[in-house]
Amino acid sequence: MTGFRSHDGQFSDRTPIKRTLDEKKRLLVQLKEQQAGLKPWVSDTIKIALARRIADLEFEIAGARKRG
Repeated sequence: MTGFRSHDGQFSDRTPIKRTLDEKKRLLVQLKEQQAGLKPWVSDTIKIALARRIADLEFEIAGARKRG
């Protein structure tokens, strides 16, 4: 075998994960808990990335509520 290759229909890292609204809400709660538990010495890059992910999820959830 010479390395790993993807096949048709195989999940890959480039395919976004499709989550239900309930899964998104649970993930949002988990991320907010992680953000609240961050130590003061955590790098700003990690803090910004986590805040951006939370904002994205909140936006997706708000959009789903408007449509649904």
